[in-house]
Amino acid sequence: MNNIRLKIIRSRRRTVGLEITEAGELLVRAPENLSKAQLEVILQKHQRWIARKIALVSQRTKVVSRRYQPGEKFLYLGKEYPLLLRPHGQMSLSFDGQAFWLAENSQTKVKSLFEKLYKKLARHYLSSRLKTLSKSYGLNYKKFRLSSARTRFGSCSLRGTISLSWRLIMAPPEIIDYVIIHELAHTKENNHSKNFWKLVAYFVPDYKEKRRWLRTNGFRLNL
Repeated sequence: MNNIRLKIIRSRRRTVGLEITEAGELLVRAPENLSKAQLEVILQKHQRWIARKIALVSQRTKVVSRRYQPGEKFLYLGKEYPLLLRPHGQMSLSFDGQAFWLAENSQTKVKSLFEKLYKKLARHYLSSRLKTLSKSYGLNYKKFRLSSARTRFGSCSLRGTISLSWRLIMAPPEIIDYVIIHELAHTKENNHSKNFWKLVAYFVPDYKEKRRWLRTNGFRLNL
């Protein structure tokens, strides 16, 4: 534990919360009266969890940054497709189900073109799946909104507005469906109580595996 950067935030809370930041720092939220010895015991107890989470963050930082070069692969519905060049065409960037096609004269703004295309694809796919799953399971919502959230892939407001991140379009279909059902379940249980998870489990029996996938691979759903 000596090599881990540690930051402690004390407050009037009753329990200890542990979090590994994207910078690989261990953030500890602790009660004001918790002694150093008590904290050491807690950290030792969760030593394996801390090491595993730090290793995961380290793995994320090793991911090669995007170069947006021909031949580089990009995700769509959980599968990777190559970026290829075409000599001419009206559309700067398009997807034909086999590859992403980039016009040669658009190579200076590829990231923004990908974001624009992903948003277009996501709006169509996510809204369609939301309608289908809502109707199939009898979980009604008021409105759909496309968001740009990087880690919070879905949310449901008290008024029944479901927001889904366009970045989900890079995830496998079954993961997308889980996120949608998770948010639809909030229209019945606007919390994360036992009743909420029981409802989610009714529709997605293996939801824990889906959550685990998101925790492990969520960082890949990005440009």
